[in-house]
Amino acid sequence: MIGLLQRVSRAEVRVAGASVGAINAGLLVLLGVERGDGAAEAGRLLERLLAYRVFADAEDRMNLSLMDTGGGLLVVPQFTLPANTRKGLRPSFAGAAPPEEGQRLFDFFVAQARRRHPRVEVGVFGARMAVESVNDGPVTFWLQVPPAAGQRHQASS
Repeated sequence: MIGLLQRVSRAEVRVAGASVGAINAGLLVLLGVERGDGAAEAGRLLERLLAYRVFADAEDRMNLSLMDTGGGLLVVPQFTLPANTRKGLRPSFAGAAPPEEGQRLFDFFVAQARRRHPRVEVGVFGARMAVESVNDGPVTFWLQVPPAAGQRHQASS
């Protein structure tokens, strides 16, 4: 499972022109589900991103987590994150989870996030979304919890 984290001063996601989720200061997380991912990977990624220290402390050092600051969390599904881009001019999505599995794990991830954090907003799985954000820093990190050994589908090169 992949999370592209951006520390933001604000972020919003719209579907068909209507706002479906918005936060002020916090984390925008683009979430990609890989073939072979399960609840264990989703839980580990959530644990990491909630505790990941990307916010400034009193000395302006990145020592505070989302849990420390109580900021917002906007989770947006993004099936393109697991794409294989190593060869050619067109990405391969063979490593991405099938849509039904991706949605199941996205929903699971969001439910777990809502149990652990008070401010969670989400995008809409499978919808064409417009995501607007103000990246604070800019600060962006790629977090990945790979599928368990033997579960990962090898994308054709």
